[in-house]
Amino acid sequence: MYLLFKMIKSVKFLFKSENIIPYIIIFIIFFLDRFSKIKILNSFSDTPVYINNFINLDLIWNTGIGFGLLSLNSPLYYNIISLIIGSVVIMLLYTLLKLQKFEKICFSIIIGGALGNFYDRIFFKAVPDFIDMHYGNFHWFTFNLADVFISIGIVGFLMKNLFVKKIDEKI
Repeated sequence: MYLLFKMIKSVKFLFKSENIIPYIIIFIIFFLDRFSKIKILNSFSDTPVYINNFINLDLIWNTGIGFGLLSLNSPLYYNIISLIIGSVVIMLLYTLLKLQKFEKICFSIIIGGALGNFYDRIFFKAVPDFIDMHYGNFHWFTFNLADVFISIGIVGFLMKNLFVKKIDEKI
């Protein structure tokens, strides 16, 4: 009975009004990421698309983690990484519920991007990356919109915690 009471209390906590904006942010970022990937997958050829001197669109399939790190051709390794990523997303969702306003926004941005990439890992067995930033012959890792959002959320969270102590009082 005690366990049932705790579960009901946890479910109520999920649907508090203060969590609606973070859920909306997660949904919008997930939608934007899915839209960008569907657009690229439906209209991309095998040749990279030149945008300007710094950005090309070049579709690659990433089986590793962010920015192509830890890519290996082992199904066991891929499944372990996917399980870890799924667990991290669940922990981020749980943590989001306990944070203050600005940190909730940062975590929502991170979670939206992470869910976009996790969706691809589950349904495509790889994440489509297509933004190729470069300067001359130096190319950064190819990435996607979800990676951009994850990076923005992390930078926002770090900036707040390193440099600003009372931002939540101003929001």
